[in-house]
Amino acid sequence: MTAGPDPRRWQALALVCVAFFMTVLDVSIVNVALPSIGESLHFSETGLQWVITAYAITFGGFLLLGGRAGDILGRKRMFLVGVVIFSAASLVCGLASTTGVLVAARAVQGFGAAIVSPATLSIITTTFPEGAERNKALGIWGAMGGSGAAAGVLFGGILVKYLGWEWIFFVNVPVGALVLALTPPVVRESRAPDVGRNFDVIGASSVTGGLALLVYAISKAPIDGWSDSTTIILLVAAAALIVFFVLWETRVPNPLMPLSIFRIRTLAGANVVGLLLGASIFADFYLLTLYVQNVLGYSPLKTGITFLATAGTTVLWAGLSQWLCTKVGPKPVMVAGMAINTVALVWYTQISADGTYAHDLLGGYLLFGFGLAFAFIPVSIAALAGVGPREAGLASGLLNTAQQVGGAIGVAIATSVWVSHSTHLLRTGSSEPAALTGGYALAFWVIAGISAAGAVAALVLVKNEIPSVEEPQSSPGLA
Repeated sequence: MTAGPDPRRWQALALVCVAFFMTVLDVSIVNVALPSIGESLHFSETGLQWVITAYAITFGGFLLLGGRAGDILGRKRMFLVGVVIFSAASLVCGLASTTGVLVAARAVQGFGAAIVSPATLSIITTTFPEGAERNKALGIWGAMGGSGAAAGVLFGGILVKYLGWEWIFFVNVPVGALVLALTPPVVRESRAPDVGRNFDVIGASSVTGGLALLVYAISKAPIDGWSDSTTIILLVAAAALIVFFVLWETRVPNPLMPLSIFRIRTLAGANVVGLLLGASIFADFYLLTLYVQNVLGYSPLKTGITFLATAGTTVLWAGLSQWLCTKVGPKPVMVAGMAINTVALVWYTQISADGTYAHDLLGGYLLFGFGLAFAFIPVSIAALAGVGPREAGLASGLLNTAQQVGGAIGVAIATSVWVSHSTHLLRTGSSEPAALTGGYALAFWVIAGISAAGAVAALVLVKNEIPSVEEPQSSPGLA
C-alpha cells in the first residue's frame, strides 16, 4: 500500500457504501414485492419463499470465502468482480419470465453480494488507519447498512406500485454501472502482505457448504418443522461440515481462516453480538411487515413509508454513535444500542388487532432506529479492532457471516413462534386478525429476549478499547 493517507479515501468510501447499500437493500426490498412476483410468474405458495431463500443461502454461504479471496487476490479486484456479478444477476432477475430463472438469478445475485459486502468493509479498513477517521468511515458505512433493510421495504413499495416488481432488480443495474466506472481511479488496490496465492480449496468448500446448508435448513425449518427428518439431517450435515472445517484449519499450512484471529477478544465478542443483532434486525422487519400488511391492511407502498421512521432515525444518530465510539470506546455504545433495541421490541409486544401506526408502532420504530445506530456501528468497529491488513477481508467476512446467519436464525425462530401460536389461537376460537396479532406479539417477546442476550454478550465478551489515534482536524464530518 502507498504510504500516507489516501487523498481519495472519502470518495472511495462513498463508492463502497453505495455498493454495500445495494446488497443490504436486496435482502428486504423483495419482501413487499412477493405477492406481485407470485402472481406474475405463477409461483406456488411454497415455491415463493425461494425468491428470498436462494439469495440468503449464497449470500450467507459465500461471505467467508469472499472476504478471504479479497485478502489474497486483491480487495479492489474482488469488489469489482462482485459488483459485475451482482449487477448482471439483477438484470436477469428483472427479465425473468419463469420461476426457475428468477430463483437461479437470485442465487447468483447472492453470490455477488457475498463478494461485495466483505470487500467494502476490508477496503475501508485498509484505506483508513485505526482510530477516529476509521470510526467516522465505519459510522457512515454502518448508517448505510443499518438503514438499508428499512429503506428496502420503502423503495420496494414505491417501485412495485409505480413501475412493477421487475424494477426492484433493474434499479441495481445503472447504480452498479456507475460504481464500476468510478472505482478504478478512486479505490486503491490492496491485498494481504506475505500471503501466497495458494488457496485452501478444501477449507473453502467445507465452510461454504456448511454455511449454505445451515442457512437452507434454518430457512426451511418453519415450513417443514424443526423435528422433521429432513431438517435434522440438513442441520447435522451442516454441523459436520463446519466442525470438519475448524479441524482442517488447524492442520493446513495456509488456512482460509487462521483460528488465531479469535484470540482477539473484542473481535470474537463483536461477532457473537453481531449474530444476535442480525437475528433481531431481520426478525423485527419481517414481523412488522407481516403485521402492518396482514392485520392493519396497509398496501406495500404504505408499509414501506412506515419504515421511514426507523431508516431516518438510524441515519440521524449514526454520527453521534461513531463519535461516542471514538471518545468512550465501542463497548458502552454497543451495550446501550442492544438495550434500546430490546426496549423497542418489547414495545411491539403490545400491538393489537385494531391498532394504529401512531399508537402501536411509531414509538417502537423511532426507538429501534436509535438503537440500531448505537448497535450496528460499534459492532462493526469492534469486529475490526486490532486486525491488521493481512486479515482485513477475513474479519470483514466473519462479521458479515455472523449477521447473515443470525438473520436467518432470527427469521426462522420468529416464523416458527408466530405460526404455531397463531394456529393455536385460531383453533381456540380467536378471529384471524386477533390470532395473527397474538402470534406476532409472542414472536416479538422471543426476539426481545435474543436482543437482550446481545446486550449481555456485549457487556461480558467485548473488551473496551478507546482509540489512541487523534482525529485529524481536516476530516469531513458525518452528515
